Amino acid sequence: MRPFQIIFNPTSAAELAKMPKELQLYILGEFRGLPQELLKSDLERFGRLARHGHHLERLRLGEYRVYFERHDLGVVVHRILSKNTLKDFLYRSSLPTGEDEALQENPKFWELIESAKKGVA
Repeated sequence: MRPFQIIFNPTSAAELAKMPKELQLYILGEFRGLPQELLKSDLERFGRLARHGHHLERLRLGEYRVYFERHDLGVVVHRILSKNTLKDFLYRSSLPTGEDEALQENPKFWELIESAKKGVA
């Protein structure tokens, strides 16, 4: 099995660094089984968002949502957002659908993800 890396972009690394150490360890610990889970075709544990050929996976960890995409080396984590932040986002966007569906269709969410890729928080 080739090495599996979890790559945090500057934005997600900063979001993780702001969290209490116990929460950081919890989030990092949840990524331990990720390589085997991502090899499965049935990814029940993850939400999936897609738009214009761009795919993100969403991992729920308690009150947090981790948005990442597959990469040749493993995964790249783009954002770690509080559930409450997402509720506020959805409320401000006036989207009455489910969390993943609402985010998937909202261009502002994708702008948030793209800004993380570019290192702009």
